[in-house]
Amino acid sequence: MSTRGDEMLDRRLNEAGGKGLFVKELENALADGRADFAVHSMKDVPADLPPGFVLAAVMAREDPRDAFVSNRFGQLPEMPAKAVVGTSSLRRAAQIAQRYPQLEMRLLRGNVETRLAKLDRGEYDAVVLAVAGLVRLGLGARIRSRLDVGDSLPAPGQGALGIECLAGRAELMALLGTLNNDTAERCVRAERAVSRALGGSCAIPLGAYAEASGERLRLRALVASLDGRRIAHADCEGADPARLAAQAVEELRRQGADEILSALVK
Repeated sequence: MSTRGDEMLDRRLNEAGGKGLFVKELENALADGRADFAVHSMKDVPADLPPGFVLAAVMAREDPRDAFVSNRFGQLPEMPAKAVVGTSSLRRAAQIAQRYPQLEMRLLRGNVETRLAKLDRGEYDAVVLAVAGLVRLGLGARIRSRLDVGDSLPAPGQGALGIECLAGRAELMALLGTLNNDTAERCVRAERAVSRALGGSCAIPLGAYAEASGERLRLRALVASLDGRRIAHADCEGADPARLAAQAVEELRRQGADEILSALVK
């Protein structure tokens, strides 16, 4: 199936309905009985699912980092002033703008192949995409460098695939549950809890990334202004995903996250 999120090429997602553009039509197919389950990129799944739907599994995670793709440059620090970087992500744009204010950030929409074609036509000097998407499409060779998570904190759920089905289908949920990766699920749950607490959507430059070490998690999160001039950071450790997310949100708010978010909607 092709969703509106796949087909809309001229606007940012936050201007046309947000993350739900990628999942709503698939959920309609589940509700109508045209599909038994749907597989999503977890970074495209809204923080709260509609009543009657459930995530039956979160699968083992691919590399969650952002990828730098260019035909002229090997990495962001090599790019000269006024060079054009394409991205559809407010999160990526804000973090790049903070570190490289001399670069020009420009909207880039379309599926991965469309975005790469625009790069190859010379419309952009570089584009930033998810490593996981490129690798899964067999396009990993296009990656010139992978951005460190400290330089470009991933979106909640980035690199992970989730399987959604109707909550009433217990037998199917049990079957799909065998595909669940416990480590990935715990990490993604913590990340999505941060997004949920802060009203996470495509309209918010928000990053959250959790890493597991045994039973403990390290959760890093940020909220940024659109121009990257104000960024609130959190870096917390703990064992319980929900408590860890609450701790991270408290730290973000202590650093002014609410004021940053309020300015975004003015």
